[in-house]
Amino acid sequence: MIAVDDVLIDEQIPGAMFCCDLALCKGACCVEGELGAPVMKEEAELLHGIVCQVKQYLSEKTVRYIKRYGCLEIYQGDFYTRTIKGKECVFAFRHDGVTLCAIEAQKPLSCRLFPVRIKKKFGLDYLVYERYVMCRQARKNGAEKKMPLIDYVSEALIERYGLSWYNRLRDLLANSPMNYARH
Repeated sequence: MIAVDDVLIDEQIPGAMFCCDLALCKGACCVEGELGAPVMKEEAELLHGIVCQVKQYLSEKTVRYIKRYGCLEIYQGDFYTRTIKGKECVFAFRHDGVTLCAIEAQKPLSCRLFPVRIKKKFGLDYLVYERYVMCRQARKNGAEKKMPLIDYVSEALIERYGLSWYNRLRDLLANSPMNYARH
């Protein structure tokens, strides 16, 4: 584990390569899993208010589901996007065989950071790389393109921690024996 300021980083992140290709995975991350995407408290209110703006992308069945159950659920004190029958996120819709997000412009940070998750350890943010079978092709694609995972999720990392933090992370990893490949 390494640390940049008050953020801990899992040892699997520095050497990881990743580059998603929606044409190959078909948006599986919006469908697979028992819980939806983790949502920060400040995002929760925004998501409640956005349902009316995006319902034209959603099926009538999904709109009824959201009206009945809401778009968020709480599990162990944390917010998550609600899923339909433990599968697709309520904001997911299909287009030409690919699962897309109706709230693309306002996606929760956790979706934009995927497959990196923010956990808590010792009261600090702890960035963890969650390796899923459905992302096998993204790992292969990342290796072929020499795309480090932290560069793939750079915009979300910068939004959360700032550009100077991100640059310190890149500098630390570039000078680390942990096999970080800058490009």
